[in-house]
Amino acid sequence: MVACVGAACNFERDYEIAQEPLFREIELCVRGSDYGATSWTTRDQAEQAAARLGLERGRRLLELGAGSGWPALFLATLSGCDVVLADLPLSGLRIARERAARDGLDSRCSVLAADGAALPFADRSFERIHHADVLCCMDRKREMLCECRRVARAGARMEFSVISLAREPAGDDERRLLQQSGPPHPDAGVDYAVLLKECRWTLLERIDVTGEFMRCMEVLIQESHARRAALVELLGDEDHAERLERRRCTCAAVERGLLRREIFFAQAAGPAARHGVGLA
Repeated sequence: MVACVGAACNFERDYEIAQEPLFREIELCVRGSDYGATSWTTRDQAEQAAARLGLERGRRLLELGAGSGWPALFLATLSGCDVVLADLPLSGLRIARERAARDGLDSRCSVLAADGAALPFADRSFERIHHADVLCCMDRKREMLCECRRVARAGARMEFSVISLAREPAGDDERRLLQQSGPPHPDAGVDYAVLLKECRWTLLERIDVTGEFMRCMEVLIQESHARRAALVELLGDEDHAERLERRRCTCAAVERGLLRREIFFAQAAGPAARHGVGLA
């Protein structure tokens, strides 16, 4: 069966545009943050993640797909932990480094370009790992979860959010709807609980946050209508219309039960093999 795909994203450009004051005002309404976020993590969800992960001064957190720093820099500010931000788009990493400096996190934050499916870290380097809506933007999901396990210390905790395919599309109309919505790679092939077990993670908690995701999307659409003139001036009429249509399609996909957003909280289980995790 052909994997279901969604609309592609231009993260390099999105990170730059999201720093505009207008976009940060909208982000504050939608998520309660002003970092230029591309994930759908709300401030409340970030605070809950800090508590579940047991973040505190002296702990080292790896944030994958860190983008412009949300929620990793907020987690570091909130808890006092050290944080390593890893991602590929250089525009996001540059913005994150600048925000870390403004927030006084220079001594506790490092930034590097890295592929989540091929991490440049030694085995057992981290005791806490976090990523927000990253797996649904890449097709090498299993490889990334295995890499997370490889660099995780014994008993390490990991939390991530992900937008996934809740059911197979019924016909071409629903398949086209998914292609017009986000994220680009919602189809994991199997349930994430299965992927986690195969990559030697023990699932501790699974939280459905689809309702909150839908609320955020609806607020974003409302704000886009309310600020249409300013957004068109900034983006151009075509770009603004395309962005709005993609969000409408995502809402429609959620309403039809095609997409869902969940948070997974897991702990490293069993010995990780060097340079990879056995899938026995």
